[in-house]
Amino acid sequence: MQQSILSLAGALAFIAACGGSFPPPTQRLADAQAVERSAREVGANDTPAAQLSLKNTQEQIVHAEKLMAAGDNERADALLIRAQADGELALAQAREGMAHVDRKEAVEDSNEQKATNVGQGAVK
Repeated sequence: MQQSILSLAGALAFIAACGGSFPPPTQRLADAQAVERSAREVGANDTPAAQLSLKNTQEQIVHAEKLMAAGDNERADALLIRAQADGELALAQAREGMAHVDRKEAVEDSNEQKATNVGQGAVK
């Protein structure tokens, strides 16, 4: 009886190990693709600081898709985690670049307005 229970437990463990394959990381792929798309839309391609992060994201997504096609879902999942992190970095870097441009434009507008005000007799 005890041997039967041990054999059954061993068989169940073997079945669980064989049947417990890693599922395709489709949601993680979609998330990585979405952040990559967002980074491009915000201007990561035109922001020098963000270009490398965006390129890394794109390459990792392509590599992960190949791994998924080959059935190596666990490695693809790990790669997509990195891709999403790089994509988020590219997005932040692009936003930072835009903020610098916006700041520069605001300072220029302010200086122009001050010059106009002085020209119209306002006190400096």
